[in-house]
Amino acid sequence: MAKRVSVDGWLFTVTLLLVFIGLVMVFSASAVMAKERYGSGYFFLLRQLGWAAAGLIAMVAAMKIDYRRYKHPAVVFTLLGITTLMLISVFFLDRSHNTHRWIHLAGFSFQPSEMAKPALILFLAYFLADKTKAITDWRSTILPAALPTLVFIGLIVFQPDLGTAIACAAITVCVLFVAGMDMRYLGYAFLASLLPLYFLIWHVAYRRARILAFLNPYADPQGKGFHIIQSLIAVSTGGVLGLGLMEGKQKLFYLPEPHTDFIFAVTAEELGLLGSLTVVLLFSIFLWRGIRTAVKTRENFGRFLAVGITSMVVVQAFINMSVVLGLMPTKGIPLPFISYGGSSLFMTLACVGVLLNVSKQAE
Repeated sequence: MAKRVSVDGWLFTVTLLLVFIGLVMVFSASAVMAKERYGSGYFFLLRQLGWAAAGLIAMVAAMKIDYRRYKHPAVVFTLLGITTLMLISVFFLDRSHNTHRWIHLAGFSFQPSEMAKPALILFLAYFLADKTKAITDWRSTILPAALPTLVFIGLIVFQPDLGTAIACAAITVCVLFVAGMDMRYLGYAFLASLLPLYFLIWHVAYRRARILAFLNPYADPQGKGFHIIQSLIAVSTGGVLGLGLMEGKQKLFYLPEPHTDFIFAVTAEELGLLGSLTVVLLFSIFLWRGIRTAVKTRENFGRFLAVGITSMVVVQAFINMSVVLGLMPTKGIPLPFISYGGSSLFMTLACVGVLLNVSKQAE
């Protein structure tokens, strides 16, 4: 059978549409706040536009590079090593927003945790590509495969950033599942994580407050439950057609970080149910085409890359939208392609470029 000579048009188009929607919504959500804080309503838009341009260039470049070139220990372990060093280095830098998540350089900020996800995907695809027949051996396969994930999760949790750590764990589970891991090991891992999660959530004041606010936000509507309530107000007031672009009210210093974590709430308020469902539909198409690419790729390395990248995007989108709709406790997970955040947008687009190359060479 002849190989396809072009990338997946659906996947490419959906990605461009999501980036475009993201630029529009970042401007709408941030213009008033940017004018108040920085003297220009275009402050966040211009920065996001620059990262989007760089990300699209990286996507096109990655789209043209044979993904099999990444299947080399020098590439895999160099990326793992650099990511580990960057995750450690943030602890020696100044805190930002009471966290050690950022590296600031020449006026730009970068989150090393955003590199952790593609680094893990590449390692898992490389390590598991020739080990599917030994996937039931937990000593020689499952444990070594999960070790980098455990190291990254530990470093990310202490930044602290539990949401990204959970996303890394979810990506690893998806790849291991497709590789054929026995589900009982997933059960063992879940049971083993219960005690650490209990201490990380219930014995950390702000996380415990988030859980309590999630369970009953109206118990403290002006305090712990304020963010969730404002998000639900934004979603509910949008109606079917929305209030209109730039016409939302909740972004006016009611919603926390309306251009990042809660940008989907602004989308629901201004573009309504139809606009929100359009975003959900686009991510659903992304999931469909990503799975289709994985199924059609006969080589394990490419299949695991496709599964990892697809799950990275879709898991984060699911978590973000669930938080906005009050279905999950508040987490600092951006909405891929749409939320403001340069490092997230750039790394996601670069990874999509790899996925597009896999789709191009799938038989």
